[in-house]
Amino acid sequence: MSAAPVLSLPRRQLLAYGALGLPLAMAALPVYVHVPRLYAEAAGMSLGLLGGLLLAARLVDAVIDPLLGGWSDRTASRQRLILLALPCLALGMFALLHPPASAAPLWLFGSMLVTYFGFSLASVAYQAWGAELGRNAGERTRLTASREGFGLLGVVLAAALPGLLSSDLAHGLSGLAQIFPLLLLVLAVWTLSGSPIAAARTAPTGSLLGDLRGVLEEQRFRRLLAVFVVNGIAAALPATLVLFYVADVLQAEAWSGAFLALYFVSGVAFLPLWVTLSRRFGRVRSWIVSMLVAVASFAWAWGLGAGDVWPFAVVCLLSGAALGADLTLPAALLADIAEFGGRGSDASSEVETAENTRPAQAGAYFGWWNLVAKLNLALAAGLSLPLLESVGYRPGVVETTAGLAAVYCLLPLLFKTVAALLAWRWRNTLEVP
Repeated sequence: MSAAPVLSLPRRQLLAYGALGLPLAMAALPVYVHVPRLYAEAAGMSLGLLGGLLLAARLVDAVIDPLLGGWSDRTASRQRLILLALPCLALGMFALLHPPASAAPLWLFGSMLVTYFGFSLASVAYQAWGAELGRNAGERTRLTASREGFGLLGVVLAAALPGLLSSDLAHGLSGLAQIFPLLLLVLAVWTLSGSPIAAARTAPTGSLLGDLRGVLEEQRFRRLLAVFVVNGIAAALPATLVLFYVADVLQAEAWSGAFLALYFVSGVAFLPLWVTLSRRFGRVRSWIVSMLVAVASFAWAWGLGAGDVWPFAVVCLLSGAALGADLTLPAALLADIAEFGGRGSDASSEVETAENTRPAQAGAYFGWWNLVAKLNLALAAGLSLPLLESVGYRPGVVETTAGLAAVYCLLPLLFKTVAALLAWRWRNTLEVP
C-alpha cells in the first residue's frame, strides 16, 4: 500500500514562517556583544560587577528555557505565546540599550531578565511551532532553513546598523532600539498571518517536570544532543577568539568587520546547498560533510600569519558555509524527534500522524536544546580564555601568538572531528529513513 502524496509548502509560506527569525536574531547580537561595553562606558560600571550581573542573568535565562518549552506544550496556541513574548522583548531591548545615569546595575539586571524572558519564550514557541508545521522531513528542513537564513540576515543587520546610524556606540544602539520594535511588529505580522496552519495537537497529560525528564530519556534525542554539544563548542570557540586572532596573528584588525560579514553572508548563501544535499544524501551525512569542511578551514588557518588577509577570507567563506549547515540540519533532525520521538519519521507514519493529532512535546525538546546552545557559549569562553592565559598569550603582544593560533585553530578542529565521528557512529539512529 503506497503512502498518500504530501504536497510541498509554497515558497511564500516558507518565507513567511522564517521572517520572524530576523528580529529574534537581531535581538541576540547586541545583548551578547554590545551591552558589556555600553554599560562599562556609558554607565561607568566596573567590569567585575558587570560580569557578575551578566553571568547571573544568562544562567537564569538558560535554566528557564526547558520550563518555557514545557509551558508552550501546555498552551492551546503557540502563536499566543509569541504574541505575549514579543512586547516583553521589544520593551526589554529598548530599556536595555538606554542605560540610566543612576541605578545602572539594577536597571541592567531587570531589563536583561525582561529581554531574556521575551526572547526565550518567543524562540522556543517559534521553533516548536515550526516543527509542527512541517508535514515531512523535507518540509521541516526547509522551514528550519528559512528561519535560520532570516536569522543570519538579522545578525548581519544588527552588526551593521549601530555603526551606520552613528559613530558613537551609545547613539547607534539607541537608534537600533528605536527601529527594532517596528521591524519586530512588521515581520511578526508577516509570520503569524502568512504561515501555514499546523496540524492539531494534544496537550501532554503528565506533569511538567516529568515530561521534561521523559524527553531526556529518549536515546535518539540524547545522542543528537551529544553531537550538538561537541559540535557547538567547536563553533563557539573560534567565535570567542576570532577578534584576537585577526588582530594579533593576522595583524589585520581593520579587516575584522569584513571577515565577520563574509562569515555570516556565506552562511546564508550556502543554506540552499545544504538543503539540496540533505534531500539527496540525508541530513546526517550532509552535516558530517559540513564538519569536514570546517576541519579543513581550521587546518588551513593554522598555517596563516601576518598579512594573510585573502587566505583568511577563504577560511571565513568555508567556515561560514559550515555554519549554514550547523544552524539548519541538526535543528531539522530535532524537529523530527520532537514530532515523532524515537519512532522515526517514515512517510506513512508522517501522513497518518498529520491526519490525526500530533504529540505536543516539541516545546520541551527545543527548551532543552536552547539551554544547551546557551551553555555552549559559556563553556567555550570558560575553556578558551583561561587556556590562552596558560599558554602565555597576552593581547597585543605578537611574540605570544603561537599559543593563540593553536587554541583558535587546533581546538575547534579536535572538537569538530569528534563530533563528526559521533555523528557517523550514530547515523542510523539520528536519522531514520
